Amino acid sequence: MAKFTDVIGQEQIKEHLQNAISMNKVSHAYILNGERGSGKEYIAKVFSAALQCEKGEIEPCMECHSCKQALSGNQPDIIFVSHEKPNTISVEDIRVQINNDIVIKPYSSPRKIYIINEGEKMTVQAQNALLKTLEEPPEYAVILILTSNVDTLLPTILSRCVVLNMKPVSDDKIKKFLMEELEIPDYKANICVAFARGNIGKAKMLASSEEFDKVKEEAVTLVKYINDMEISEIVKAIKKISDYKFDVTDYLDILMVWYRDVLLFKATKDANSLIFKDELQSIRKAADRSTYEGIETIVKALAQAKRRLDANVNFDLTMELLLLTIQEN
Repeated sequence: MAKFTDVIGQEQIKEHLQNAISMNKVSHAYILNGERGSGKEYIAKVFSAALQCEKGEIEPCMECHSCKQALSGNQPDIIFVSHEKPNTISVEDIRVQINNDIVIKPYSSPRKIYIINEGEKMTVQAQNALLKTLEEPPEYAVILILTSNVDTLLPTILSRCVVLNMKPVSDDKIKKFLMEELEIPDYKANICVAFARGNIGKAKMLASSEEFDKVKEEAVTLVKYINDMEISEIVKAIKKISDYKFDVTDYLDILMVWYRDVLLFKATKDANSLIFKDELQSIRKAADRSTYEGIETIVKALAQAKRRLDANVNFDLTMELLLLTIQEN
């Protein structure tokens, strides 16, 4: 954990939180809303450390006793709410870890901070229990709710919190970070950026995932040779896809980016703006072979397959329909 200056993007949130510290107008409750991997927990930890820092600046100093404790995860007045059940934060979790605890004054710091990660997992009963505390919080209390879906929270909770929405980080910033900090080569950084869609955590995960590299190669091999495949080979390819622990929508995204490249090259004949630059020959071949209508049909079929899988339609059937549509076009 480091400082606000290490947070990539999210300028508005950083400014808001640092202003709150410097003007001594820290709210009793904040909601950080953004998709998984967008950096909510990182920001919550930096903000908490800054609030408890003995130097009292807008950045944690990382040198005082409190900052060192925060760094090692042992600051007694920064409390991470945990939950036994993987998909539920129960009323009991909130009562025991927040409501019954918050009445005890801070152990060694000016404030007592509670971080509820995956706030969308709170049951309605848990939210109602939390509401009691939010209605009359002690002077020293700060509650941070981190959620990937703010719509699951009760309006009464939202009205008592400052809601801060994470914004997608620009592709340039993510690429710079991957190349400079993680030393990822240019072409690989481009691919990770294309799939991360502004999510820095996802970009980091993809950059260091061997599984992603394997899946990418499989997907590209499939679209390169699909026109010459028999139905039995297509069925075998589907079986292989379902064996991956990888999120299948990521697999579909790979295909989507491939056909976006094909379409782009067909329209512009410009290789510079391609994501799959290293597959130029195959992209050129596919662009020559397909019509604009054909590529559009495939892109629509990919979006439709995503919707079907979200709605829990049979995986094999969905993929078979998709791959046959790709083959026909």
